[in-house]
Amino acid sequence: MKRLTLLTIAAMLLAGTTAVMAQVMKPADLEKYAKSRYGEKWLDAAANIGQKLSFDKNQSLTYQEVIEAPGRNRQQLYVALNYWVTATFKGNDAITLNDKEAGCIIVKSTIHNIAEHMGTINKYSVSITPIIRMDIKDGKVRVTYTVQNYDILADVSGGWLSLNADERTSGDSKRKADDKTNANLYDEQWEIVKHYPFVDKDPQKRTCSKALVMTHAYSNAIFDKVEEAVKNGMIGNDDDDW
Repeated sequence: MKRLTLLTIAAMLLAGTTAVMAQVMKPADLEKYAKSRYGEKWLDAAANIGQKLSFDKNQSLTYQEVIEAPGRNRQQLYVALNYWVTATFKGNDAITLNDKEAGCIIVKSTIHNIAEHMGTINKYSVSITPIIRMDIKDGKVRVTYTVQNYDILADVSGGWLSLNADERTSGDSKRKADDKTNANLYDEQWEIVKHYPFVDKDPQKRTCSKALVMTHAYSNAIFDKVEEAVKNGMIGNDDDDW
């Protein structure tokens, strides 16, 4: 009976951990994290961050970091990361590659509504879909985080000059993918390299300032979570001493 109770408690704790990790970090928590690191003035924060960033040959914003894991072989690291990825990214198509022999895991997962801005005419909701690649060798993992575009949901009835404020579609950021039932909503992709702070005269400067800071902060959150999974496991006691 005691053993069953302990197993039940462990299962509840694991379920709670999985629920928390389901998005790596919720947008509201990500915003608090970004403000704590970069300040609350999005324009200034974006300008400062932008000075340190560069684009790859595909004009994508790419971050890369090698995480050292002394004493852990390739198989151990693969198991730890596979466990973390499976528990964290819940979409059916989020894991695009999981190759144990090659020592490579690739994830593509969207984080919705990282920034919103109400302009004169339109309201914009910004999401991103980073590609996260983990290459595994004995004692180390190389993590590559890549984002090329902001995914924009624009609401032509959501701006300050909307003829009728009662008609504003306040639920725009929660619209389901490919839902075309509301003519006021339409999708766009904005290439990050073509927007502020990489282009100074940008009519979407305010929207893209917060979007860049949040994108940058999310990369840091990903690296932190991968490092934690590699060094300490998913629940803190995922070792062979049992």
